[in-house]
Amino acid sequence: MPETTDQTTARIGVLLVDDQPLLRMGFRLILEGEDDLAILGEASDGAEGVALAATLKPDVVLMDVRMPVMDGIEATGRIVREHPEAKVIILTTFDLDEYAFAGLQAGASAFLLKDVAPEELVNAVRLVASGDAVVAPRVTARLLETYVRAGGANRPAPAPERDPLLGDLTPRELEVLGAMAEGLSNAEIAHRFFLSEATVKTHVRRILTKLHLRDRVQAVVYAYETGLVIPSQGLDY
Repeated sequence: MPETTDQTTARIGVLLVDDQPLLRMGFRLILEGEDDLAILGEASDGAEGVALAATLKPDVVLMDVRMPVMDGIEATGRIVREHPEAKVIILTTFDLDEYAFAGLQAGASAFLLKDVAPEELVNAVRLVASGDAVVAPRVTARLLETYVRAGGANRPAPAPERDPLLGDLTPRELEVLGAMAEGLSNAEIAHRFFLSEATVKTHVRRILTKLHLRDRVQAVVYAYETGLVIPSQGLDY
């Protein structure tokens, strides 16, 4: 649960996991300047991050991927499995990074470049904590095109397998899922289909429930891995 101040205002609890002390210090200085954010702790490797997540119960974990002892991918998977209420943001150096893709597969809710602007970092933490948005959705889509459907990093592209669960979605829910996979926000989806944002949120919630998915970014990963979205060819319903 988010921390509370003396004024009972809910705050988003953040755990920093990175082996570079200077980077942790920079993120701490940025995030601690916001009244609604609280740094609960810092870890210098994935194993320490997993342990601190168990005791501190953060809302959001900022997770580096290349660390000693336990890397951020394994740590992300363990935190997501053991503490599903925590949302993980992967920190990476390059936008088209196989580690970032592996982090999303492991259950991360988003990824950010390490040189992210301060206001973007703050906004990303808030968005991921809310569960309503994917950070840099179009970059996320490009990453998934590279590593899921296009056989990036010398991996052969897997044959698409249509999940029987897709049959449980209504035609409108299929449209909304496709729009999510394109990287559209709730507002953009609402505009495209002439819906209210509240209706779009309802559709998104039902899609996640029916497909047994954790959050929006997992829905995007799902859409690519099942062949619902094929790069440069639009949607395959």
